[in-house]
Amino acid sequence: MNAARSRTLIAVDELVRLLDGERHVVLLDVIDEPSAAPDDRPKIPGALSVDLATDFSGKPTALSGRRPLPEIAELQSKARAWGIRGDSAVVAYDNSGGAQASRAWWTLRWAGLTDVRLLDGGYAAWAAANRPSSNHVARRAARAGDVVLTAGGMPTIDADEAAALARRSKLLDARGRAAYVGEPGKAGTGHIPGAIHAPAGDNIADGRFKSSDALHARFSALGADVPTIGVYCGSGNAAAHAIAAMSAAGLAAALYVGSWSAWSADPSRPVATGPEPG
Repeated sequence: MNAARSRTLIAVDELVRLLDGERHVVLLDVIDEPSAAPDDRPKIPGALSVDLATDFSGKPTALSGRRPLPEIAELQSKARAWGIRGDSAVVAYDNSGGAQASRAWWTLRWAGLTDVRLLDGGYAAWAAANRPSSNHVARRAARAGDVVLTAGGMPTIDADEAAALARRSKLLDARGRAAYVGEPGKAGTGHIPGAIHAPAGDNIADGRFKSSDALHARFSALGADVPTIGVYCGSGNAAAHAIAAMSAAGLAAALYVGSWSAWSADPSRPVATGPEPG
């Protein structure tokens, strides 16, 4: 495993060794919102239940998009409740190919944590390896952490910067094809003019991230080897997944946090429809 990939992803066998070692490890079982999965869903033993809607997002406004960034003080309070310390290793996972865990990974990286990784393959990979599971529900660690978080660890862009990247550099749209193409004449559908379609689902094969070489080739073909690139999706989740895939391939990108849910809420913003960037 290359260095870029090992800083972003962790395989099941490596996670087992990490849990058996002396490092302090915090496991986060991630879903999108509280109603998305049962509380007593099977988990990796010791994992804490978290969700993007209440734990990794701020309160949405009319123009902020569905998943705005949390206040750093509130996120720090949550992280301490999860037992995260300055020397902790944090591993996030889900059972959705990384669709939710990637946003948790990105947000903690944005908040200044450096030792945060995604379990490649998520819970399905853990179960496929015949590892034990637990239905225990816990949202707080037995012992609070003392981590200090600072915003700005990952680059972000706003709507104007996204529009500028689409014109002058590269802006990737990580949503599925139907959302990107949209419906001509129907409000709220389509994509940012100039954005290139790059669905996050194409980063996965058999439930795991593709090889770093394959990911690097894919994003290079999309033009992602330019100095500045942005990524967006519907509300920032799939875009964070794309950024994780790029990170595993040694590439970097900025997240348009508001994404399409913020762009489409502003009637002054132009919209392109159809399969071409426009």
